[in-house]
Amino acid sequence: MSNYGEPEELKIEGRNPVLEAFRSGKTVDRLYVLEGCQDGPVRSIIREAKKQGTLIRFVPRERLDQLSESGRHQGVIASAAAYPYAQVEDLLENAKKKGEDPFLILLDGIEDPHNLGAIIRTANLAGAHGVIIPKHRAVGLTAVVARTSAGALNYTPVAKVTNMTAVMEELKKKGIWFVCAAMDGQRMYDLNLKGPIGLVIGSEGEGVSRLVREHCDFTAAIPMKGDIDSLNASVAAGILAYEIVRQRG
Repeated sequence: MSNYGEPEELKIEGRNPVLEAFRSGKTVDRLYVLEGCQDGPVRSIIREAKKQGTLIRFVPRERLDQLSESGRHQGVIASAAAYPYAQVEDLLENAKKKGEDPFLILLDGIEDPHNLGAIIRTANLAGAHGVIIPKHRAVGLTAVVARTSAGALNYTPVAKVTNMTAVMEELKKKGIWFVCAAMDGQRMYDLNLKGPIGLVIGSEGEGVSRLVREHCDFTAAIPMKGDIDSLNASVAAGILAYEIVRQRG
């Protein structure tokens, strides 16, 4: 195993080390595989990656050579989480310790590490007790995320879950209700955003997925007066998080 490029991000090279990483339960955020490579060991690695919900990228040899430090990648390089993930329970415990109603931020498929880092930073400053991200089709805690969060990742726990809607249903049983950001929702100023709350922010291009939206109790719209039709995901998260802070005030 070797760290390179970004000191906080763990890159794992070679077929055996990568397979071992998956089998030992290490959280692998991304897997780079030589395009067209279909032999047995590589197929086993891809199967393990799919089981874990890892993002798989098929890339040309030049790209792998570029990423590789050892020069012995054997057609596979894995990028593991730079920071450990928390459990959803840890986020609730965080709220309990502070004697506050839980305030969680759920991200439905953020793919840009700069956006994720910025949202974790906002979550910390707004007093959210943690962030929940999905395993599939989303960026994990890479070095870029850690850097963009400007240290917030050391204080704000991030949980990674396989099934976002199942987690939402569990949290509802614990008294948490959910508001998601969408342009066709009610004006955020007209909603009661007090009490135990989960703020759901959708992906950069697609917004909140239909299934996740169906599990939300309210939909909040940010009033906009400009000529373009949407805000960057991390900016939207910041505006809504601070409306929650204002109301909880």
